[in-house]
Amino acid sequence: MIGKLKGTVDEIGADHVIIDVHGVGYVAFCPARTLSALNEGEAATLFIETYVREDQLRLFGFASALDREWFRLLQSVQGVGARVALAILSTLSAADLANAIALQDKAMVARAPGIGPKVAQRIVGELKNKAPAFAGDVAPAIGLKQELGEGAAPAPVADAVSALANLGYSRDQAANAVAAAVKTAGEGADSAALIRQGLKELAR
Repeated sequence: MIGKLKGTVDEIGADHVIIDVHGVGYVAFCPARTLSALNEGEAATLFIETYVREDQLRLFGFASALDREWFRLLQSVQGVGARVALAILSTLSAADLANAIALQDKAMVARAPGIGPKVAQRIVGELKNKAPAFAGDVAPAIGLKQELGEGAAPAPVADAVSALANLGYSRDQAANAVAAAVKTAGEGADSAALIRQGLKELAR
């Protein structure tokens, strides 16, 4: 099994890249986000998921180990295969995906081409308890976002997020700002205090 490739980018296609490793060209199918960061002739490292079938061996390449983990995790959902998982990771970063699942934001997931509302609903529903472990840099705010997504957040927190969203910020931005505001203002802060502190966080 191949877990990682380190070599020179030989060719970039619409959905794949050829990595030259000591004269051997490996074809790896990648999300668009990964491909856009590569340049022909430059060194590259890809984290690889290897699929072996009776009639083929296929490599899938990712810019980070976290993206590869999401690729595996997404396919644990009924109706999500390799192609759909790649489409989602082409549209959303690992952090965006973790946030969308925590907030139960199926519309965000459905932005990926070929993802209908039913599949998006299954993804946010089935992965909600697994998202925190795959949240990467956004892990600190995931707990609060899960409470918001499940309608279990304290009233001042939910009100503050709603108020910031009404000002034109995305639900994710608002949730991040309020999560930071709670740390500064304290757990017992009212919605007005959280809104004020949240606006300061968003202005940074």
